[in-house]
Amino acid sequence: MINGVILYAIAVILTSVSFMKNRNKTKSALLKSWRMFRNILPDMLSIMLFVGLSLSILTPSLISSVTGEQSGFIGIAYSTIIGSVALIPSFVVFPLGATLVQNGAGLPQVAALMSTMMSVGMTSLPMEQKMFGRSFAYSRNACSVIMSLIFSYIIWLVMT
Repeated sequence: MINGVILYAIAVILTSVSFMKNRNKTKSALLKSWRMFRNILPDMLSIMLFVGLSLSILTPSLISSVTGEQSGFIGIAYSTIIGSVALIPSFVVFPLGATLVQNGAGLPQVAALMSTMMSVGMTSLPMEQKMFGRSFAYSRNACSVIMSLIFSYIIWLVMT
């Protein structure tokens, strides 16, 4: 909370200094940033809506029933698919992973789920395509899936 207040205070102070130095440039920059924010807002709202829905639908008990220790490669595949679609913030992913392991999910399956949740963004793909281009968005997501599978396989080799 205090860090946020400090950052906002610094932003207000620096914007005021900029405004005193050159009003026209500051107004222009603020208008440009407002237009950029307004263009991204629909995509961000849809992502936030999907995050809320996925948090209510994908309960830890449902995920651990699909990704139990005995599920093997099929469980890793399910985890990869679920993690690629579910866009969940990282501060939720780590406690979710701990809960899944406590409820009987396998470590390789949870590793695949957690790594794809944080690195693969199927829900944010339209916005990523708009911002960075189609080929970059697809190749970044494909590389993230491959790295998550490699990471899960290493966990499987080490932990079993």
